[in-house]
Amino acid sequence: MASPRKRKPANRRDRIHEELMSEWLGCEKPLELNENVSAAADWIDSILKKQFFAESLNEEEVKAAWKEVAGEFIGSHTEPVSVKDGHLVLRVTQPAMRFHLEQMKPELLRKIKEHFGKDKIKSIKFSLG
Repeated sequence: MASPRKRKPANRRDRIHEELMSEWLGCEKPLELNENVSAAADWIDSILKKQFFAESLNEEEVKAAWKEVAGEFIGSHTEPVSVKDGHLVLRVTQPAMRFHLEQMKPELLRKIKEHFGKDKIKSIKFSLG
């Protein structure tokens, strides 16, 4: 590891002060404590956008387009609850409808991918409610 650049004191008094301080501290005084340090706030927005929002869907967007994608009958018996990490959770009104949708899952997933993009939704899960 490279040693930090040493600052040359301007006069003898400053050199003595630097020597005493480094002897008292037991190490060299860093040149600038805040050098190469960024505040977390400077990076949070870009990190969140890159990690979570760039490739994900807005739940409201899915809810608004759901009946168009699923069709009137399925859309009236289901409701998108959440979209997280590419997993769409649908609330289903009846157990029989859930069974029917489980059978249709590959076709329904294909329609969803066509509408929203193939990398946005990876799977569908159903919950009764």
